Parts: sequence; structure tokens; C-alpha cells
Amino acid sequence: MSHRILSLDHGTVRIGVAISDDMLMIAQPEPFVPADPPEAIETYIHQRWEGQLKLILVGMPRNMDGSYGPAAEKVKAFVQRLQEKTDVPIRTWDERLTSAQANRVMIEADVRRDKRKQKVDSMSAAILLQSYLDAGLG
Repeated sequence: MSHRILSLDHGTVRIGVAISDDMLMIAQPEPFVPADPPEAIETYIHQRWEGQLKLILVGMPRNMDGSYGPAAEKVKAFVQRLQEKTDVPIRTWDERLTSAQANRVMIEADVRRDKRKQKVDSMSAAILLQSYLDAGLG
């Protein structure tokens, strides 16, 4: 039975990944997936999470005033292409400040700067997913 939520933080170099637990209470970061080639994320989802997902949540970048910029257009295209490759519903979720929050969490945890760069995308995906779960939408 599919009952987990996969969260994706789309970037030009890396796609941050996080997954919910079975009870839809806790978001856990996963290793990032390279953004290139575009099929890498499709392969990852198919091979790692086939049949386990009820939703894919994708961070939607917004400007601080709530408007959408060029990055949002890239995410919309990413979501459209991904939706053509999976039967799992995809929903976008406001990702404002998740990267800043992820960096702050890792600095407080004393994660070295070179390691933060590798982990910030998946930590952002986890923060995004946790905010969705905390909103009671899971």
C-alpha cells in the first residue's frame, strides 16, 4: 500500500530528496540525486520508491512578496515532465526560506562548510516536507 510522501527540492545541479515515515509524521533527508541527466530522478523514484508513494511534493520557489520568478518556471517544467513519467500525484509547496533554514540547522549542528553544500538540498527537502506534514496535509 502506498502511503509515504517523497519531497523534492529541485536545483540546477542537485535535487534534494526527503521521505516521510509510514505514519506521515517525520521527514527524513535522503542522499541528493544529480539534476543531470533529467532521467536520474525518474530512475531513482522508480527503483527506490516504486509502489510506496501516495504523493510527491516538490518545492515551489517564490519571491518574498509571493510572486513567481524564473526559478518557478523551471520547477513547473520539471513537475510537468515528472508527472508524465509517474502515476503518483505531484503537488507543489512553498519553499521560501527552506535553504536558509537548512543552512542554519547544519551550522548549529557544527556541520563543516564543505559537507553543508552536499547536504543542504536534501535538508531543504526535509524541512519542506516537515512543514507540509505539520500542516496536517499528509
